[in-house]
Amino acid sequence: MTSGRRAVVTGGAGYIGSHVVLALVEAGWDVVVVDDLSTGRREAVPPMVTFVHGDVGDCSTIEAAMARHRPHAVLHFAGSIVVTESVADPLKYYRNNTAASRTVIEAANAFAVKVFIFSSTAAVYGAPDGIAVAEDAPTEPINPYGRSKLFTEMILRDVAAVTPMRYVALRYFNVAGADPKGRAGQTSPGSTHLIKVACEAALGVRADLEIYGDDYPTPDGTCVRDFIHVSDLADAHVLAIEYLLGGGENAVLNCGYGHGWSVKTVVEIIRCVAGVPFEVRIKGRRPGDPPSLVADPSKIRSRLGWRPKHDDLRFIVESALAWERTQLISRGG
Repeated sequence: MTSGRRAVVTGGAGYIGSHVVLALVEAGWDVVVVDDLSTGRREAVPPMVTFVHGDVGDCSTIEAAMARHRPHAVLHFAGSIVVTESVADPLKYYRNNTAASRTVIEAANAFAVKVFIFSSTAAVYGAPDGIAVAEDAPTEPINPYGRSKLFTEMILRDVAAVTPMRYVALRYFNVAGADPKGRAGQTSPGSTHLIKVACEAALGVRADLEIYGDDYPTPDGTCVRDFIHVSDLADAHVLAIEYLLGGGENAVLNCGYGHGWSVKTVVEIIRCVAGVPFEVRIKGRRPGDPPSLVADPSKIRSRLGWRPKHDDLRFIVESALAWERTQLISRGG
C-alpha cells in the first residue's frame, strides 16, 4: 500500500537510481522514473513504477513529467559519472550534469516541489589532506566531473535561499555491491568501477584487471577509497526525504563508512571470494584520481540517524559477484 506521496526520480533506471527506487517503493512511495536509457536499463524499473522515457535536460520533457505527476519530492541522479571521460570531454559533463541539473531544479521549483535530493560526489573535495574528509573541508575538485557536481550544489544553495525548496545533497564516496535480494545491480556499459570490473575479470568476462598507478603516497602504493554498499546508500536517500519533510534544514552530507581500502586489498578480497587468481596489470596513473578519499560520516549519522547495514567489504564483494553471475547466466555465459 502506498502513502499517497509521489517522487520523481531522474536516472532511476541506472545503477544507484534503481536501488533508490526499490527503497522508495518499500517505504510506500509512488515513484515516477524519468530516464533516457543512455546508460540505464528499462528492465531495472519495477512494474509498479511509472516510467517516462526522456532526457531530463530537455525542458519540455521534465516539465511535462512534473505537470502530470505533481511530485512531493524530486531525487536527481541523471548525469555522467566517469572521471577520465570528464577530463577528455568536459563540455559533455557541464551539459549532462550542470546544465541538465539546472533544468530539473527549475522545473521542480516551477511546480512547487519543496523536497529535492541531489546525487553529488566526494569528487568535489579533490585531493584532500588528512585521512577522513568532513563536509566543511575545502571543495577543490581536480576534474570536470567534480566541478560539474559542485556547480549544481551551488545552484541548489542559491535557489533554496529564495524559494520554499529545501534540499539535501549527498556526496557519495565509492558506491559498490548489488541489491542483496538480487533485484538490481550495476549494468552500466563501459563501467570503470573497481569492484564491478574486478568481478568481471574473476568471472572471465574481462581478460584481466588493470590497476592505474601503484606509486601513490599510500601504504601499498595504490589508491585508497571508502566503499559503501549501494543499498545502504539507497536507505540514506529515503531518510533524507523524511528529514526534509520533518522540517530539516538544507544539508550537504557525506555518504561513506569512514574507512578506506586500497585497490590491491580490494583485489585480493575479490580473488579470495571468487576463488579465482585472475590476472592484474599495473598501468600508469589516470588523470583526475586523488590518492586517498575517505569520508567522515559523523554528520549523516547524527542528522539523518543513518545506520548502515552492510559495512563489510566482503559482503559488498559477495553481493557484486552474485549479481555479475546472474548477468553472465542471462547472457548465456
